[in-house]
Amino acid sequence: MADIDTGHLIYLVILLVMVGGWFFMQTREGLNKTLQYAAVWGMIFIGGAAAVGLWQDISRDTRQSQISFSGTDQIIVPRARDGHYYLTVQINDTPVRFVVDTGATDMVLTQADASRAGIDLQTLSYLGRANTANGQVRTALVRLDDVRLGAVTDHDVSAVVNEGQMQQSLLGMGYLQRWGRIEISQGELILTR
Repeated sequence: MADIDTGHLIYLVILLVMVGGWFFMQTREGLNKTLQYAAVWGMIFIGGAAAVGLWQDISRDTRQSQISFSGTDQIIVPRARDGHYYLTVQINDTPVRFVVDTGATDMVLTQADASRAGIDLQTLSYLGRANTANGQVRTALVRLDDVRLGAVTDHDVSAVVNEGQMQQSLLGMGYLQRWGRIEISQGELILTR
């Protein structure tokens, strides 16, 4: 904590103790009633905090779906509350939600997303290796017939299926480099073909 923050904290604690002490001394005879009031105000505070948290969840879910397609060659994606950019891409006519990861070399599919997109997991050969934050994982190279984002469709796109546990598929540079321009500005990811 910075010195100025510590000073403010000490001041607020002393002020709280003084106000609380005065309040306690004034209501010694009616202490039971005071405790009841404190419980009511505590419940009001907890209810208000819960309402604020619920509102933040609702507004986050609403904001995430506001991807705009500007003409046929530009996609504008707002930054999510967690700081990432998310896109839903049609893989072989199946919607797959990706987190945009410019640090990933390839388009990386989870096994669940690969299976939903029609890839037979039993026939995959996990011969590749990838270094991740959680260590090294094995990967299998696949070719995707159709990859559609907005009005743009690419055919015969290279991707990998991760053998390890992943929560989300990654939209890496293997796919992003197909776009002519990738820009992040004022909390928006802009892809231009």
